[in-house]
Amino acid sequence: MSTAVYSLDSRNIVYSFSPSHPPALSVPDGALVHIETCDCFENQIQREDQDFGTLDWSRINPATGPIQVQGAAPGDLLAVHILDLQLAKRGIMTTGPHLGVMGAHLSENAIRFVEIDQGEVILPGGVRAPLRPMIGVIGVAPAAGAIPCGTPGDHGGNMDCTRITAGAVLLLPVAVPGALFALGDLHAAMGDGEVGVSGVEIAGRVTVRLQVLRDVKCPAPMVVSEEDVSIIASAPTLDEAAELATKRAAEWLSAASHLHLADTCMLLSAVGRLRICQVVDPLKTARMEIDRDLLRQLRVPLPV
Repeated sequence: MSTAVYSLDSRNIVYSFSPSHPPALSVPDGALVHIETCDCFENQIQREDQDFGTLDWSRINPATGPIQVQGAAPGDLLAVHILDLQLAKRGIMTTGPHLGVMGAHLSENAIRFVEIDQGEVILPGGVRAPLRPMIGVIGVAPAAGAIPCGTPGDHGGNMDCTRITAGAVLLLPVAVPGALFALGDLHAAMGDGEVGVSGVEIAGRVTVRLQVLRDVKCPAPMVVSEEDVSIIASAPTLDEAAELATKRAAEWLSAASHLHLADTCMLLSAVGRLRICQVVDPLKTARMEIDRDLLRQLRVPLPV
């Protein structure tokens, strides 16, 4: 595995995941990469009283990349080891009419700056909450076409999963040579669901190690942390996303543990955690969390 270190700054951005994007950077398998990101508005918001009409909405949710990982081929998995997240000193939150779950009840757009202070975010009302950095948009190119960065799917994209954070490993399915990996849309904090249409949107720098896995059978996107494993699924409705995440988790457990499918369904029903990732994108996203202790008891091997 390579020990080389690479960097990519936020001038290299895309607004979709697509095999047609030329690589902004090419790295060997195992490379360490420092990736600088804009916030989800591409740093366009400079004032709390700024008119939403002044924003260029074609520049929302940019992802830095794409990065070609040498040797990655369709059928492989790309293991994204998230080593570190460094954030800017101030974030932004927005909501308004037709945005998020409460959009029908809001009469005007609102922008709030959110300061970062001593490991906490200062939210509206002066509420202090723990800093919980995570990555909202992260993925690889699909086999064909272009998927906007704001849309989640099996390629990754705007999954807005709070488990995608420092210390975790995200597994993504490689669909094109080189994978064409990109990420963006960092959050200083975000609740499950992202119900108001934004978390604490913020610019920053992510350090990842990109590793190619071959001949591995497991559902992807999958997040592996020290405590648990999350199987992620996106679909047109939240019900469909929840069902798909559960189905993928149950079938994977059954195949890997050699238990009957009914037994793995019972295990998930007893100790699995079905969570909402986000409900505000063109597709909704859910995850099934499984404790690693359960996987150890079942002798289910993990690829990382």
